[in-house]
Amino acid sequence: MIDLLKKARLQKGWSQTTLAARLGISVQAVKRLERGVGSLETVMSVMRALDFHLIGAGEGDTLAEQLKSARCKRRMSITGVASKAGLSRATVSSLEQGKGTVGSLIKVLAVVAPRARRRAPERAYWGQANKVDRDSRFTPPEFMESIYAAFGPVDLDPCANIHSPVIAKRKILLTEGGDGLKDDWSGDLAFVNPPFSQLLVWLRRAHEQWRFGNVRTVVCLVPVRTDSAWFHETLSVDADMFLLRGRVRFLDAAGKGQHTPFSLMLVTLGATKEQKQRYATLASGYWLMRSKAVA
Repeated sequence: MIDLLKKARLQKGWSQTTLAARLGISVQAVKRLERGVGSLETVMSVMRALDFHLIGAGEGDTLAEQLKSARCKRRMSITGVASKAGLSRATVSSLEQGKGTVGSLIKVLAVVAPRARRRAPERAYWGQANKVDRDSRFTPPEFMESIYAAFGPVDLDPCANIHSPVIAKRKILLTEGGDGLKDDWSGDLAFVNPPFSQLLVWLRRAHEQWRFGNVRTVVCLVPVRTDSAWFHETLSVDADMFLLRGRVRFLDAAGKGQHTPFSLMLVTLGATKEQKQRYATLASGYWLMRSKAVA
């Protein structure tokens, strides 16, 4: 498990320092983790940052949920797992609640999911030479023209980049000490082209800020990924989604264009009927029917 996490980090082209900065933890904590020392909380944070998913374990959005699911699938009690893993019942119970140590995690995985392995990562970068900066892709101006025309002027770009051509009244820039995942959003319209390696994190943040009323309308340009439970249970109920036809030609930091190797969609929160109708006349694609809330 730990070796797989380290391999996933290297495949992204991230140093231990880069990973630590993205998580807001010390470099020493990352080094300790890759030696098998640390907490389950840190492991799960690293998994989210690296878009790392296990298969061969149980169902669940988090590793803690997967551990419990895998145990139940094998029809094992907490006491039974503890006995086989050489741990206390309290330790196994804590792991299923998202707490505990890496050492205990490895022992429990060996019992409940001995064949667990990393799910093959999606090829999310564009060009073999650009693995390191695969998140540094910018929405082209011609694509944005339809956004402005349909939804109006952009008040906030919460994950802006200094090289991005997106026109917004306010931009939150990491290079200037801002963090759209922490700073409050504001305005009538936020446009979000998030780092695709942290897609679900940014969609959750957009939904949160919209639900809190900090921003009236949110328009997100994201890959079509619908596998998470949160997407089905929450986002698909509250959001309107427009499936784009064809591929968008994004810009890299040097201004060169490259088409995405995957399909994209607009995820909108708080969009009016008129805004959606205008966008449908300007872009190729179609709006999906919104899901119904599960009673």
